[in-house]
Parts: sequence; C-alpha cells; structure tokens
Amino acid sequence: MVFDISYTSKEITPWGGMVFLKQMLQKIDFRSFIESNTDLPESKSNRGYKTATIIESFITSIWCGANRFMHTEVTRHDSALGRIFDWKETPAQDTYKRFFSKFNQATNQKVSDCYYSWIFDNFKFDNFTLDIDSTEMTRYGEQAGAKKGYNPAKRGHPSHHPLIAFIADVKLVANMWLRSGNTSSANNFLSFLDDTLSKLKNKTVSLIRLDSGFFNADTLEYLETKPMDYIIAVKFTHPIQRLIHDRKNWVVLDTGIEICEQMYQSQSWEIPRRIVIVRQRLKDRPQAPGKQLNLFAEEEIYNNYRYSAYVTNMKLAPAEIWRLYRGRAEAENRIKELKYDFGFDSFNLKDFYATEAALTCAMLAYNLMALFRTFVLQEKTQKTLSTLRYRTFTIGAYFEKINNKLVLKIALNRKRRAWFSGLWNHGKVFEYPFVFSNA
Repeated sequence: MVFDISYTSKEITPWGGMVFLKQMLQKIDFRSFIESNTDLPESKSNRGYKTATIIESFITSIWCGANRFMHTEVTRHDSALGRIFDWKETPAQDTYKRFFSKFNQATNQKVSDCYYSWIFDNFKFDNFTLDIDSTEMTRYGEQAGAKKGYNPAKRGHPSHHPLIAFIADVKLVANMWLRSGNTSSANNFLSFLDDTLSKLKNKTVSLIRLDSGFFNADTLEYLETKPMDYIIAVKFTHPIQRLIHDRKNWVVLDTGIEICEQMYQSQSWEIPRRIVIVRQRLKDRPQAPGKQLNLFAEEEIYNNYRYSAYVTNMKLAPAEIWRLYRGRAEAENRIKELKYDFGFDSFNLKDFYATEAALTCAMLAYNLMALFRTFVLQEKTQKTLSTLRYRTFTIGAYFEKINNKLVLKIALNRKRRAWFSGLWNHGKVFEYPFVFSNA
C-alpha cells in the first residue's frame, strides 16, 4: 500500500487514559493536600513552577514510563497531557533535579511523614501485616552514600541499600529509608521500625514478617516489647544447623514436605524461643527454596533436602506459621515492580538526600497507583503498572472545542467505551476503606 505523509498541528496525546488518574487525584483532592504541606520547598521566583505542579507532573511522568530524569522530557512536550492535568507549563528534567536538591534530612523526614500519614489517616481498614525488606541498588557514578557492600547483582560495584516497609494486605508502601551501600540489612532497623509505626499512628500492626537478615537478639527482644506477633526467617548458623540435624520428629505435610518445631535458646538470648523447621525433598520438589546443611555435607541424607526455619512468638500450628511466612514473597514482587515500573533504582542525584526525596516521591506515585488498582479498577487480579500502561492508559486523545466547551476526544473502540465511562459513573468508587472528606 502506498500512502502520503502529512502533518497536523492538533495537540494529540498517546496518554488519553491518564484522565482516569486525573479524576482520581481530583476525587481525593490531591492538589490541595500538596499545597497545604508547608514543609515542601517552594520556588521564590515569580516565573517558577508551583510545587503541586512539580510533584504532580513528576508522578505522572513515572506513570507514563519515565524511570530516570531524562525520560520526563517526553511528558514535558505533551501539551495535551498538560491540559488534562491543568498544568500551565510542564516542568523540564532540570526543574525536578533542582527541586529535589533543596531537600535535606529534616525536610525528608517531615515530608515523608506527611505523605505516608495522609494515606493511612484516610484508610479505614485496620489490623495490618507489615513486611520489611532491604534491597540493593547499583550505582555507577559518584553519588553520596554509594558505597561498596553486599551487592549480588554487581559484585564490587558501589550501591545504595534502602529499607522498605510494605503493608501486605493492601500492597501499599508504609515507609522507605535510603541507606549507604555498606550497611547490613539490620543496620538502624529498630529506628526504622519505630518511624514506620509512627507513620501508621493508631493503626494496628498484628504481624510483622522479616527475612534472615534481621535475625538477631536485639530485634527479637525489641519486637517482644510491642503488641504484635512476628515471624522471622532464621539464619543458618552452625548451632541452628546442629539443631536441625538432631531433629527426628518430622511430620509429613505433603509429598516431599515435612515439618517440625523445637524450643531453642541461643547463647546470646536470655529466653528460649519457638523455632519452626521445614524440609523439602529435592527429588520431589527440585525448585524448593531454602538452604542445605553445609555443616553436614558429607552425610548424604542431608544433601537430599532444602531446609528453612522460622522463629516466632505465635501459637499457631507449625504448618500455619510456614503458610503465613510464605505470603512475605509478595514484598519481593513489590520491590521488583518498584524498580522496573517506578524507577526506584534509576532516579538518583549526586546529593544523598536529594535522591531520597525523589525516591519518596516515587513511593507516593506507587501508593496512588495501588489505590487506583484496588478501589477504582477493582479487578480480581491486580495488574502491574507496565501492563496497565499499555492496556488502560495508552489511548490516543485530543482536545476539541464543541459549542464553546473544551472536550477531550478519546480514540476508543465501541466495545470499550462503556467500561471506560463506567469507571467513574458507578457508586462503588471509594465506598471501600479508603475515604477522603470530599470523595
């Protein structure tokens, strides 16, 4: 087929579906929330951008696929998208960099308190399961805090090593601290937990789940001063391996899965604690997670299994303890999504607290998208942002004046129009646990 090419001056956006998110931000009065936060830096120039515009456009850029500052230029040059969100002008990448560079440690603390508290103050749901995890983010420049430490993806490369807290029940981020790359998983963990609980304020945290990086006496003693249950993966030290080696009372749960429990007191513990142990036979379950007993590698029987162990203060049956802990795998999936879809390991600046500020804003973008998925789309299976981006948000659209009224014309086939229009025309929106005063 032969055809000619011509051009149009009509403002067309490939992101017509972003009107969904604009409507949600209006429903929750997001702009007023940003404008009421007096801790956010403001431009002193009459020609400067409003703080609300900077944050809104940065978040929207992430939703549209930006995972580094340079990518925000695509959003900047989309004038129709700017009209959808009512920005007089869309900031350039240097505006975001200058804005986040105004943050310091105290500002970050105040702003993150405001962001997270705002989400959970308006969340009527209570009784949460809290998962806390750490991750490595490889750095290639000379950013502050980028140090050589544990980095399995890029051994020997400098990295940052942030801590992230997730509310498992509703897939929201409850807190995030950026840390230097040479810190261990448990470094400053207790302060982070205190800060997270303060952001959740009067919410009940009934269970906390942690991986073996947080398995130490200080953490256990601290958690036992709190009114919450815990399940923590056990680090396979030599005493723990000997404990498992001596177990004889295995109970079969399923083909190739056995479980037992034991009271155990480490030399560094003042009291004994309950340990639940699971072993999975590799012949039946070759992909089973866990560790082998390297201390007894010469004994063939122990090479046939992978083991995992958990310390807990809960009184549930051992199988239930294991089942509950396995739900923690969702935290790892959330971290992957943050990295791949929200630029968590790509938005970085030379200044440490500027990077932390940008990542806190990325967490806000994630939480708002989580609310959209849960309370607006209300689908049985929650799609990742990358899936939603091309299934829901990438819809061509342009503005047209009809009878002196500006109308957004969306290029959508007839079969999808009823679904598109119905999202904000039914009575279910925000009648669930997330409720704002003007919703």
